[in-house]
Amino acid sequence: MVSIEEKIKNQINSSNIGTLLFPEDFKNLGSSEAVRLALHRLYKTNFIKRIAKGIYVRPKNNDYIGEVLPSAEEVAYGIAKRDQIKIIPTGVYALHALGLSQQIPLNLTFLTDGAAREIKIGKQSIKLKRTTPKNLKAKGKISSLVIQALRVIGKGKLSKKEEQQILDLLRSENEEHLIHDIDLAPVWIRKIMTKALKNE
Repeated sequence: MVSIEEKIKNQINSSNIGTLLFPEDFKNLGSSEAVRLALHRLYKTNFIKRIAKGIYVRPKNNDYIGEVLPSAEEVAYGIAKRDQIKIIPTGVYALHALGLSQQIPLNLTFLTDGAAREIKIGKQSIKLKRTTPKNLKAKGKISSLVIQALRVIGKGKLSKKEEQQILDLLRSENEEHLIHDIDLAPVWIRKIMTKALKNE
């Protein structure tokens, strides 16, 4: 009889290396407690690595740097997919994601419609902050980041260079999405974003 540990190992072997692994991925193989213990044993034998509580991976290997673990951003989106929640980067992380800041934040903050929580990944942390549905209605990936980034910069503090960078990015956004998202932004942000429309 094949043990639950072997079944989990076989399932992991059949998935892509570097894929995030959650106990829920193996719920069809046994009870939640049995799955949890099996994953712990596989972690103890170095078959998989634990990134955070209840999050594992079989890491990719690089010839020069060795094991390559998923980034905190990949973990955040993995959690969102697992929990079927929406997340939008905010704070300094939104600025970095748009290329407006070279600073790589240690703590990534996301707005979410899920439960508020903090997940520690080594020296980094992922903070999920619960927000109102309106803040998550944006359709465009770039335009939603722009709204959050401009909130961080603040009204009247945007330099000409930053504005040009933002407008260049927004012009590559799906125009339908951009028009939709402009209506969700505060008035001062709306005025900036409108400049990216073709008929402006």
